[in-house]
Amino acid sequence: MTMIETPEPLIETPPLPVAADRADLLSDVLSHIRLSGAMFLRGEYSAPWTLDSPDPSDLVALLAPGAERLILFHIVREGRAWVSAGGERIEADAGDVIVLPHAHRHLMGSPEPAKPIPIAELLPPPPWEGVPFCRFDGGGEKTGIVCGYLRCEELLFNSFLRRLPPLFRVRPAPGPAKDWMQACVTYALDESMHSRQGGAMLRARLPELLLMEALRLYCEQSPADTGWLAAISDPVVGRALAFLHAEPARKWTVETLARAAATSRSVLDERFRNLLGQPPIHYLAEWRMQLAAGLLRATRMTLASVAEQAGYGSEEAFSRAFRRYLGRSPGQWREAALGV
Repeated sequence: MTMIETPEPLIETPPLPVAADRADLLSDVLSHIRLSGAMFLRGEYSAPWTLDSPDPSDLVALLAPGAERLILFHIVREGRAWVSAGGERIEADAGDVIVLPHAHRHLMGSPEPAKPIPIAELLPPPPWEGVPFCRFDGGGEKTGIVCGYLRCEELLFNSFLRRLPPLFRVRPAPGPAKDWMQACVTYALDESMHSRQGGAMLRARLPELLLMEALRLYCEQSPADTGWLAAISDPVVGRALAFLHAEPARKWTVETLARAAATSRSVLDERFRNLLGQPPIHYLAEWRMQLAAGLLRATRMTLASVAEQAGYGSEEAFSRAFRRYLGRSPGQWREAALGV
């Protein structure tokens, strides 16, 4: 082509710097999900063995009475194991982390088959001081596993977690991330036995930090075709999500968002529906409700100020939207959240 010829039309949207944008969006979402948890079990098992975890409701009653939902994770410290849930089965080696975002009832065991044993039969009776220890001796290859859970409020904005699979594996590559995760587990177990001053607060945060690192690694490693992780990697939807999260209070329309994302309204809407199962403005409304709920819980801002921060032109419009999504007024929700 010479300099006087007309260049070919641009038919594709230039890709975003995916790694940075994925990390920023993931951090933004996770920072608005209230999590708290603990390491709840240290196990040493020798093959053959298979453990049967209880249903989510029974697990909540055992580990965190009153919680709306739990997120589970298992860290294999030694040996090999498999975990199955929701029709999927994953093999794990030492250093791997298995996450069950929805706390499904699941089986976990050695490569050699064995009759499942309810985990409750091996646990010492609560209440527990520190991290309880379980042992099963089948005489064969040994496996060491540390299990943790996070208590999670029923998500108002859950486009991220609700589309994660029943279970997934994270395999940290040798290096700082793997070393850090192993150090966190070692510290948590050591602290549970010695209970040094100030350690309880850090021990309570470690499961949250471990989950965030596991999700970050999964985000990097996942080949997802649909769902939130696929959406933030999509050159069109990822760009649109970056704008929505950067300026959630802006008066977005599908047209202005499509223009910002350098695409057409029809393409943007189609890709949102295919990847996230909802149109862009519905996604924005859910995210605004998440932000508003955080402000209602964590601040004493007036409802009018919260409405403005959440992108609503009036307190009345905000209250109507809030009630539509959560079934109660913002004031009633704040009182319940604060236990007033």
